[in-house]
Amino acid sequence: MAQLTSRERMLRTINRQAVDHFPCCFMSFTALREKLGDNLYELAKAELGMGLDSMLFIPTTPRALRREHPDLRGLPVHFDPQVKTTEWREEVSGDYPLLHKVYDTPAGRLTTSVRLTEDWRFENRIPFVDDYQIPRALKPLITEPHELEALQFMLRPPTEADIAAYRDEVHVARAFVESHGALLAGGWGVGMDLANWVCGMEPLMFHMMDRPQFVDDLLEMIHVWNLRRMEVVLSAPVDIFIRRAWYEGCDFVTPGFYHKSILPRLKAEVDLAHQRGARFGYICSSGLEPMLADHLASGLDVLIGIDPVQGRRTNLTQIKKTIGSTICMWGGVSGAVTVERGTEEEVRTAVREAVQSLAPDGFILSPVDNLTIDAPQTWRNVEVFIDEWRRTWPSEPA
Repeated sequence: MAQLTSRERMLRTINRQAVDHFPCCFMSFTALREKLGDNLYELAKAELGMGLDSMLFIPTTPRALRREHPDLRGLPVHFDPQVKTTEWREEVSGDYPLLHKVYDTPAGRLTTSVRLTEDWRFENRIPFVDDYQIPRALKPLITEPHELEALQFMLRPPTEADIAAYRDEVHVARAFVESHGALLAGGWGVGMDLANWVCGMEPLMFHMMDRPQFVDDLLEMIHVWNLRRMEVVLSAPVDIFIRRAWYEGCDFVTPGFYHKSILPRLKAEVDLAHQRGARFGYICSSGLEPMLADHLASGLDVLIGIDPVQGRRTNLTQIKKTIGSTICMWGGVSGAVTVERGTEEEVRTAVREAVQSLAPDGFILSPVDNLTIDAPQTWRNVEVFIDEWRRTWPSEPA
């Protein structure tokens, strides 16, 4: 087989077609991205220049500009103009200060409070949703069913200005991927991750047991909002739409709840992506095995983030055996533990084990989830990682 472009290789792998060699595309590479000024176009070019496969994710809005939703990539999140916010700091003798935030909406008031630990990264403000605030929250935003009506005013569809800006970027992005041969990805979709952000992890687990209808109503609200955002992103078109689902493994939800409340909505989103000609990627790095039958039933194309070290219920061989003939798998090596902190031999061994378990068909190699530490050991191990991947290539073209 003649050498493929990175985009061709990725698409053929996702579609479970023959390739010249299986791809290696990093899910996220913050250490390199930050060196390049948080520019995703430059990141894609740099990764391709390293011999990696790459994807360009749109919209490319940098994290610093996503003030209300740093961990939710994609289209901006807007509140209804009638929503008014107030924030204030409270000093506490002998303990960390507290930060409080109030959202006054036409349907009532929502409140949240966080403890300002030494590593708080947002100065004297609380974003609307973010991973970072969950363990520091004293009072999550949503605690009662009646508060969902107020939340509706904070989950508004994309504005005409958002849509116009996105379509302007699409022209630039399409020209880039056609010129450089990178995959074009869009998203993020979101479900239980957003529910965890607004309810808190432990409270949400109790809600699922004690008040499942409350959680189901919240997920339906998120789903409707998500579909409207998907419609805009899929108008591009993009090669793959990605949903973040780190909190949808069995570490956070029961298989029964997943089957009843998550699967039907996930399937509807997968169907929408397919109707628009895009593949569907699903990021979940832990708690996978009890959910694999539902992953198959959903019709998703790529399971992204399979982590054999930090993830639980992530036996690579078992996952390949269960879904490998239908769903493409992306990941295979721990980024934080193995690539950032491991020895050269540990990195090589991890790559070999991932390849033996998941390759060659329907497999994209990657550190999971991210490489964030800008240190000599990280960069040495990235070179080792890439070298060991290349050693798996066929000696002659297929």
